[in-house]
Amino acid sequence: MAGKAKITIDKGEAKRRVKVIFPLLKKRYPEATIALKFSNPLELLVATILSAQCTDVRVNIVTKDLFKKYRSAADWAGAELGEIEDDIRSTGFYRNKSKNIKSGCQKIIDEFGGAVPSTMSELVSLPGVGRKTANVLLGNVFDTPGIACDTHVIRLSRRLGLSDKGNDAVKLEADLAEIVAKRHWTLFSHVMIFHGRNICKARKPDCLNCPVSKYCPSANKPKLW
Repeated sequence: MAGKAKITIDKGEAKRRVKVIFPLLKKRYPEATIALKFSNPLELLVATILSAQCTDVRVNIVTKDLFKKYRSAADWAGAELGEIEDDIRSTGFYRNKSKNIKSGCQKIIDEFGGAVPSTMSELVSLPGVGRKTANVLLGNVFDTPGIACDTHVIRLSRRLGLSDKGNDAVKLEADLAEIVAKRHWTLFSHVMIFHGRNICKARKPDCLNCPVSKYCPSANKPKLW
């Protein structure tokens, strides 16, 4: 993060810190779960693609009607690109998102029998799907632990001294995988995201009301934010 002082990371200390802060965050956010609304893997795949550079609130508004119109991979693949663009326009970057959804659904039909695949390697082979999106799918519909490194997880991991990988989500995921027990990966992502939205915000974290501030090397230190 440009202009910010560097936090020295000790992996042993980071692992011990996770063991302390994770239970506290679980207690603070017992309702922590994915914010996107969906009823099947395809809907979550589409919603996650739409959520790039867009709020989950806006995505949920759009998909409320969208998922009534497009119910299968065939519906998406068979739709005109311009029609999809119009339907998702308010989520931003709608041209790229439309292409990825349409071509991704065609690939799901051609290579995966019309069903969203359930492994990391297969998911990231779909257009517009990186490791973060794949981990969202794995952890929330396929019962496979996954660390979804969104902007909140990236920011909090730095502030809490869990990783020094900055904005490199792939390297951060690898770091977190070493210090967080695998069975907790999905829930860890959820509580970190909830904490980032509610307390540890980007511009000014509310350290006074933070349940883990006494374990945080950045607490009340603006130069480290």
